[in-house]
Amino acid sequence: MSFSIKQSALPLNVSRSVVPRRSPSIRPSFSPYLNLQSNAIKKTTLVSASVSKPLHISSIRSCFHREEKPVVRCKAYETDKSPSAGVKSETAQRVKIGIYFATWWALNVVFNIYNKKVLNVYPFPWLTSTLSLACGSLMMLVSWAVRIAEPPKIDLEFWKALFPVRFPSLFFFFVWLVAVAHTIGHVAATVSMSKVAVSFTHIIKSGEPAFSVLVSRFLLGDTFPPAVYLSLLPIIGGCALAALTELNFNMTGFMGAMISNLAFVFRNIFSKKGMKGKSVSGMNYYACLCMLSLVILTPFAIAVEGPHMWAAGWKEAVSLIGSQFIWWVAAQSIFYHLYNQVSYMSLDEISPLTFSVGNTMKRISVIVSSIIIFHTPVQPINALGAAIAILGTFLYSQAKA
Repeated sequence: MSFSIKQSALPLNVSRSVVPRRSPSIRPSFSPYLNLQSNAIKKTTLVSASVSKPLHISSIRSCFHREEKPVVRCKAYETDKSPSAGVKSETAQRVKIGIYFATWWALNVVFNIYNKKVLNVYPFPWLTSTLSLACGSLMMLVSWAVRIAEPPKIDLEFWKALFPVRFPSLFFFFVWLVAVAHTIGHVAATVSMSKVAVSFTHIIKSGEPAFSVLVSRFLLGDTFPPAVYLSLLPIIGGCALAALTELNFNMTGFMGAMISNLAFVFRNIFSKKGMKGKSVSGMNYYACLCMLSLVILTPFAIAVEGPHMWAAGWKEAVSLIGSQFIWWVAAQSIFYHLYNQVSYMSLDEISPLTFSVGNTMKRISVIVSSIIIFHTPVQPINALGAAIAILGTFLYSQAKA
């Protein structure tokens, strides 16, 4: 048999089986309709509740005292705030991040393939890096103009504040710091791939979590459990073994990958700090970063390589490859921007360390695809070093979890 408890605008259905058995010495009488009021409440004001959503009882407890009438205490929750709703929300978030990561990795593979094709016949990494940033800046300006992407809510004063004459807030300091780090990391990685195989560059760059931990520990004061530090040993050891056994080892290529690691760690850490608490989305943040990096890089590219070298190299590449070379340059520039856009959308949702792990796991697909496409010779000991480094990355992610 079931009865209902009536309270002003609060219908609750209670099963009799869930009400605890009362003490025999106390014989309170109650009707099928109980009024939830104590003696004290009766003297003051009437208990009432008005809700627009159904409530479900989570627990009922009867409290009996010698001088008071029984009071039935009910705990309830709204339908849309049930525990299952939180689980669904968490699952949807994980799926969203998974889609971001898969798209990011696929776009990065395509970029690396076309970038290496361009560098093989047109070895001008400073110009190649500049074209990538210029293409990304143009794509975002067009996207904002036609409202494909929502433009950031900024004015002329915002752009004035970005220049390093003065720093009116810490946010603008972070933006400029990230822009410099992004520029250095981008150019260093491109220089590395112009000197060595794509697979070797990415094997060395798989050591990024080690740089991330060291920078976070000694510069930011973050602490990590011992398991995190131990997981860095196979990462460092695997990268060292792969470098020592590389058939076409080049010191410029090796140092470029190492510098890129360090610069991108700074970029990721301070990007998260700069984006924290700001209304600028990850996509628009990267767009501003890309434009600033273009401003920083252009004069250096002209000074290091120069238009005369670019023109001569361009004629030679077109005569060797044909008009298809122009498509290669365009493709590497477009896909560079797209994969970075998606990576910053991921950074909106995760921590910098998790971003570094995802970035390292991405290298597995890049390494494998580049070896297959470019027929890169790999010794067994070299492959072992790469496998140890990737295993260290997995252990690192488990230790962080």
